[in-house]
Amino acid sequence: MSKRTIIVNATVITGFAEISDCGIFIENDGKIADIFNMRRFKEKEFPSDTVLLDANGAFVTPGFIDTHTHGIGGFGTEDGDSLSILQMSSILADFGVTAFLPTVYTETLDKMIKATKAIVSAMGKEKGAKILGVNLEGPFISPKRIGAQSADGVQEVNFDTYYKLLKAGQGKIICMTVAPELKRMRELALEARKDGIVLLAGHTNATYENIMEGMQCGILHTTHFFNAMSRLHHRNPNAVGAIMIQPDMNCEIIADGVHVHPEIIKLLLREKPISNIVMITDSLKPTKQESGELLANGVEAILSKEGAFVSKKDPSLFLGSSLVLIDAIKNMSSWGVPISNIIQMVSTNPSRIYSFNKIGTLVPGNFADITIFDKNFHIKGVFVNGNLIRNNF
Repeated sequence: MSKRTIIVNATVITGFAEISDCGIFIENDGKIADIFNMRRFKEKEFPSDTVLLDANGAFVTPGFIDTHTHGIGGFGTEDGDSLSILQMSSILADFGVTAFLPTVYTETLDKMIKATKAIVSAMGKEKGAKILGVNLEGPFISPKRIGAQSADGVQEVNFDTYYKLLKAGQGKIICMTVAPELKRMRELALEARKDGIVLLAGHTNATYENIMEGMQCGILHTTHFFNAMSRLHHRNPNAVGAIMIQPDMNCEIIADGVHVHPEIIKLLLREKPISNIVMITDSLKPTKQESGELLANGVEAILSKEGAFVSKKDPSLFLGSSLVLIDAIKNMSSWGVPISNIIQMVSTNPSRIYSFNKIGTLVPGNFADITIFDKNFHIKGVFVNGNLIRNNF
C-alpha cells in the first residue's frame, strides 16, 4: 500500500492541458484522489498521515511510457534473461519512465521465444518502471527494409511461427511490427485483432496501396516513422506518404534529431493530429551504459558524434538510438513544441492506442504513475502506483 501524498506547488500537465499552481492528492490505494488549485489547498482537509511534497513549480506529468525500447544501461531483451528485463525496469525509472514495453528484435525463432518468455517471467517483479507486456518487432517484415534487425529471423507470414510466439507470450503480447505488403498479411491482421494484438506497419517496402489495404484490416499504427520504410515519391506516396496523408494512421517518432531531422518532425506535427503521434526511444542495450563493451544485439557498437550507435567495425552501419525519453522531451521543447503536446505524445497517446488501463493521464481514479521534472529537464521524482520510487528533491 502506498502512502497518502500531496504534491503541492506544481505545474500539472494532465495529458491534455497545462495548469499552473496546482496540487495532487494521492490516496493510499495508489490512485489519484483529487487535483486542485493551490488557492483551495488551505481550505481542504487531508488525513493526518498525509506526506507533503513540494514540487517548487516543477512539471508534474503522467509517467512516461516507452512503448519501444530494446535495452538500456548494458541490459537488453536480446539477453533472453528476466533479470536483464528487471534491470531495464530499474534504470528506466531513473529517467522518468513509469511503464514500458520491452521490445524483441527480429531474430531466429528460438531467440525471439526466449526473449518473449524472459519478459513475461519478469512481469510483476519490477521495482522500477512497470512492464506492460511484449513488443515484437517482427519477424514478418520486408527483407528489403531490415534495418538493424537480423536477416536470419525475417519470415514470410507463417502462422505456425505466430502461434508459437503467441504461446510464449501467454497473453502478454501487446503489439507486433509487420510489413503490410507480405502475402497472407490480411489473414494475419484479422487473427491478430481477435487476439488483441496491435499491429504496426514497419520495416516495410509497402506501396501506398499496400498501406491502404493494411488500414482496412486494422493496421493503424507505424513503427519508427520515416525509418526502415519505403520513401515518399511523387508517383507513389509509398509508406511515408500514406502515413502523412492518412490522419487516422498513428505513428511512432524517435526525437533524437538523428533518426529524423527536426524540421521533418515539425512537418509531421503540422500534418498529423497530435493525438496520433507516439514518442519512443527505440533505445539499444548500450544506451547510458557507463563501462564495459558496448554491444547492440551482438554487434560491437560505438556512439557517433551525432549521438546514435553505429557499428564499431563499420561506422557507416547505423545501429540505432541512444535516446531516453526525458532527452526526447527536452529536444522537442527546444524545437518549439508546447510541453502539453509533448506529454500527450509520450504518455497519453500510447496509453490510448494500446488500451492501457488507468494510466497516461492525471485524472482522479487513475493510478498515480507520475513523473516530476524541472524546467531544466532534470528528473525530480517518480511515482509508480502511488509509491515514490525516485526522489531527487
